[in-house]
Amino acid sequence: MARLVTFRERTGFRQTLAAGLLAVGMATTVGGALLFQHVGGYMPCALCLEQRTPYYIGIPIALVALAVSWLKAPAVATRALLLAVGLLMLWAAGLGVFHAGVEWGFWPGPADCAAGGAIDLSGDLLSSMDAVRPPSCSEAALRILGLSLAGWNTLIALALAALALRSALARADRFA
Repeated sequence: MARLVTFRERTGFRQTLAAGLLAVGMATTVGGALLFQHVGGYMPCALCLEQRTPYYIGIPIALVALAVSWLKAPAVATRALLLAVGLLMLWAAGLGVFHAGVEWGFWPGPADCAAGGAIDLSGDLLSSMDAVRPPSCSEAALRILGLSLAGWNTLIALALAALALRSALARADRFA
């Protein structure tokens, strides 16, 4: 006797939901970083900018996973895309740990990540703009509840990686 197939089983609800949550979570994280930069006035260092790369790659992949899952393509395609997002978020977490370690002085940062000098606006503005250097990677621009933005990025990336990897490896016919 055939059993009744539920909506969740038929559509791979877990993977569809995960892909949507991942796309929104990654976009929110990058959007927050851009708000801190453009509205809050926090100029990112080279490592801050590098930490955004996995998100820039992962957002379109999560959107493709959402579309593939929504269009009821083979589950292996959605799972592979979610696995890719999970690995990207592990990369983001690793970059965050490295940057936070540089900020705490546990290890040295990249040589090109030194503090810049002040801008001299009394002379030629164009040559002064060429002399502008981003902030040092070893100084946290902001700490919230004791964690720098690199530390928060690490926690967010780990949570997103856990969601992506769990969804990529979980059975499609159960939600919890």
